[in-house]
Order: sequence, then structure tokens, then C-alpha cells
Amino acid sequence: MAVLVGIDEAGYGPIMGPLVVSSTVFSIPDTHLKADLWQVLAKSLYNRKRHLAGRLLIADSKKAHNKTDGIKHLQRTTLAALRCLGRNSTTLTELLEQLCPDCLDRLEAYPWYKAVHNHKLSYNRTDIKIASDVFGNDLTSNGMKLLELRSVCLDVAYFNKLVGAVKNKANVLFTATCRHIQNAWNRFAADEQLQVIVDRQGGRVHYRKNLQRMFPGLELTILKETPANSSYELRAGSKKMRLHFTVGADDRFLPVSLASMISKYVRELLVANINNYFLNQCSDLKPTAGYWKDGLRFIEDLRTNIPHIDYDSNQLIRCR
Repeated sequence: MAVLVGIDEAGYGPIMGPLVVSSTVFSIPDTHLKADLWQVLAKSLYNRKRHLAGRLLIADSKKAHNKTDGIKHLQRTTLAALRCLGRNSTTLTELLEQLCPDCLDRLEAYPWYKAVHNHKLSYNRTDIKIASDVFGNDLTSNGMKLLELRSVCLDVAYFNKLVGAVKNKANVLFTATCRHIQNAWNRFAADEQLQVIVDRQGGRVHYRKNLQRMFPGLELTILKETPANSSYELRAGSKKMRLHFTVGADDRFLPVSLASMISKYVRELLVANINNYFLNQCSDLKPTAGYWKDGLRFIEDLRTNIPHIDYDSNQLIRCR
């Protein structure tokens, strides 16, 4: 058996809202390592919105989320996958407790996150149960198992603090990614073949120095470094794992696509709380997704429409 880990982020580019990095972990037969997992699990899921026929959508979050559908597919897939692990989320707080509990204490310092405890997730519980059961049965019949779902949520003030310390937001993203890699190493690198796939981070091709800095006690071997894929093996005695930083991994590898959707779902829910907080102060405000151009527009609207409302800009606006 092999352990396959997919890692991806949502929110690296925006000026507002958190950066969320998630990982998904599957146990699969060795024979499935090079298989198209969408074909293997075709009974329960699909990577296109058309012809879903009740199946779960697992795709790059940019394809799963749009203005028309909103968070519908992100939510359905995330909650169904969590249910495969025996976890049921009815509120945003419960969701965060299950995916990224270490961010909860930090969020309490933000005025717009005070209401997360009352943020109920609206969804069809029967539909989630059925979709989750079908997914779980499909995994089992193919000798597979979903082992873990995790997120690292870097809220704005925490993100700014980390960027201020290292002067480089790319290093902040890489460090968050390595938290998932370290967890996979600690929990799953034993007798199983451990493979970790990460969506290529920016235009970076060479990761050796960064990996040696993050994992100084492990022996590192470069397997491949090309414009399309950079692969490495990390080893300590008989314990080893292989890392692959791959262009378009969020669209090509199911575990990475699922990580992309989970990251986007968590981020969208938290950005919605920002919008709700300020729209309650002024209903004429237009909501924002937090990306640079529209985020700057939103910040200017706050100054124009509700100048009397004080907020800590370090909690709202990213430094990079």
C-alpha cells in the first residue's frame, strides 16, 4: 500500500482575508499511484460540473467556485469528505475545529470573526450523507481509504507577522506547506510508500535549499528538476518519502484538487464574515472577495462610507 498526500492553497494573492493551505491523505494500492483516480472512483465523483448525476465534484477550486454556484460545490465536497472521517460540521466553528483548530484563538481577536460561533452551515444533510456514503463505499471497493484532511489557516495579522519576520511571503507559504509535509512524515512515513504532491509554488523550480532548511535532519536526493516537475526523496534510515512539486497539480491530481477545494471553502467562509461585519455597519457597501483591485476598492469604500468605524488595518489588510 502507498500513502498519497495532496497539498494546495487558496488566497496567496489577495490583499484581504486568510491564506489557507490544506492537505488530503489517502491510502491506496501501489498499482493506483499512476492511475487516474477520477476514473478509479468514477461511481462517486467527477471533475466536471456537467453530468455529475449526484456525484461529488472534485476539481481545481477555480473550476468548482464561481459567482453562479458560489460555495455550493466547495461545501458539498468538503463536508462529504469530512463525514468519511466520521466528522460532522454544522457550524463554522466546528469546521475549523476539525480542520485547523490552532487558528481559533487568534480569530477571537478580530471583530468580524466574533460571530463564527453563530455561523451555521446551511446544507442538505441527507444529500451530504448519501454522497459521503457513496464516496466511502467507492474508496473501500477500490482498496482505498481517506486518512486525513487538514488545513493551516494564516489569518491576516498572523500572516503579516510571519511576512515581517522573513520579509518574503513565498517563504511563508512554503513554511505552511512544510507543516503538512512534516505531519505526513511523522504520521505516515513507515513501511508504506509515501508520496506527496504539491502544486508548483510560483515559478520556482529548485527546492533543495528550502527543503534542507526545513528538514535539516533528513538526507535529500534530487530526483528531477524540470520546468514541469521537481521531485525529491527525503530519507532517514529506512524511512523515506518522495515530494513532487508539479505544475497544474491542482487540476491533474485528485488529492491536490480536493486540498484546493477545502482551502477555498475555508477562505470563502471567513471572507464572508468580513463582508457581513462591515455590511451590517453600512448596507450600501458592495462585498469583496479580497483580491487586490477589488480589495483596494472595498478599503476605500470603508473610508468613504463609514469613516467613524475604527478597525485595525493590520487585521484587515495584508502587508504583501
